[in-house]
Amino acid sequence: MSNKSSTLLKMNPVHQQIPVLIHNGRPICESMIIVQYIDEVWSHKPSLLPSDPYRHAHARFWADYIDKKIYPIGRNLWASKGELKESSKEDLFQCFKILEEELGDKLYFGDESFGYIDLALIPFYSFFYTFETLGNWSMVAEFSKLVEWG
Repeated sequence: MSNKSSTLLKMNPVHQQIPVLIHNGRPICESMIIVQYIDEVWSHKPSLLPSDPYRHAHARFWADYIDKKIYPIGRNLWASKGELKESSKEDLFQCFKILEEELGDKLYFGDESFGYIDLALIPFYSFFYTFETLGNWSMVAEFSKLVEWG
């Protein structure tokens, strides 16, 4: 996005990127921070984040892992060639393997109900086909639990 609006530049002067939620004239930036803000401001039961402090931290850890790993590695897989593409393929494969281990036999990452970790990963579900095409693997064959989760 090279043609950034003046509103975006004003509301997110540090990263100058979307998403930005403007609430009561004040900006909240970054996807998962926005989700947490919404969860806290418009409180509802059940919350997306567990009330238990350990499980809360655990959910935030995995959401951060997804945020910092899947997109950057997937982008490298898509936009690179040669060694970087091959290493990105291997790295993304390992990320999915780790996430599938974390999911285990649960229906959702947050155990019995869709929660914060699931919300962090679900946007990438639409890229599974692209990742398997670029990575030359089968998501169903390699990561059947993640595909079923999605």
